[in-house]
Amino acid sequence: MKKIITVFILALLTAVSFWSCEKDDICAEGTATTPSLIIEFYNRDNRTDPKNVTYFSYFSANLDTIGPLNNENRIEVPLRTDTTATTWNFRLGSSQLGEITYNTDVITFNYETKELYISRACGFKSYFTLNSQSGSTPQPVVIENPEGDDDLWMQDYTIEESNIENEDEVHVKIYF
Repeated sequence: MKKIITVFILALLTAVSFWSCEKDDICAEGTATTPSLIIEFYNRDNRTDPKNVTYFSYFSANLDTIGPLNNENRIEVPLRTDTTATTWNFRLGSSQLGEITYNTDVITFNYETKELYISRACGFKSYFTLNSQSGSTPQPVVIENPEGDDDLWMQDYTIEESNIENEDEVHVKIYF
């Protein structure tokens, strides 16, 4: 009888130890995360012709610089999830007689955020919907750099997709 009770207690302890195990808290690779804003650059004279940026970088007011980028026409711009607007300084350089001059435009994206719970390991994913301050068509606000650069290098822009739910499509086109 003692053997039966001992075996039963050991089996019970073994079963309880397996019940207390938890799944690993690892977010699987390929799990959807908060998407970035996808921007493509185009020729202002031929609006269907993609145009590469040279000597390009962008940075936030906190001077978090991303770049420099050369000969690319597509960038991924992160948006802040803790506020409803993100401002970036887009700096484009041009080379004349071996000297590079820069022109910086300041662009502010206004948006609404929506969070979606993914899992305990992955946390939340945010979606964004671009909007405007005036209540009309969603548009970012573009101004010259207050430090007195030349004119705006961004001549025009269009919102291709105001709902930012993935990085598979272009959200904004900038013409210069």
